Amino acid sequence: QVQLVESGGGLVQAGGSLRLSCAVSGRTFGSSVVGWFRQARGKEREFVAIIRWKYTVYAESVKGRFTISEDNAKNTVNLQMNNLNPEDTAVYYCAAGTAIQTTPAAYTYWGQGTQVTVSS
Repeated sequence: QVQLVESGGGLVQAGGSLRLSCAVSGRTFGSSVVGWFRQARGKEREFVAIIRWKYTVYAESVKGRFTISEDNAKNTVNLQMNNLNPEDTAVYYCAAGTAIQTTPAAYTYWGQGTQVTVSS
């Protein structure tokens, strides 16, 4: 079993930055694919970024602005979010799975989510 806990969300002005962290526990960190997803109010949960070792994948909407990274020693996955805009406002979730996929249904374990709000 895998446990995921997100942190780092908050309120930021448009153009600002936030750094989200996902603490992973319960199994060997390196054996899991970890992804970030987000769900805006009234919308479906959508893919943001995925990392597995050195391989990363980003959604078109965040590519060039967000950077996903992992620290195996600390069992954490981070999401650096730069040049934020109001469209980035959502609850951000950390998820773990066993294969590189961009669909939420492919992930077995999920964190509780952390709210990110971007104001104008």
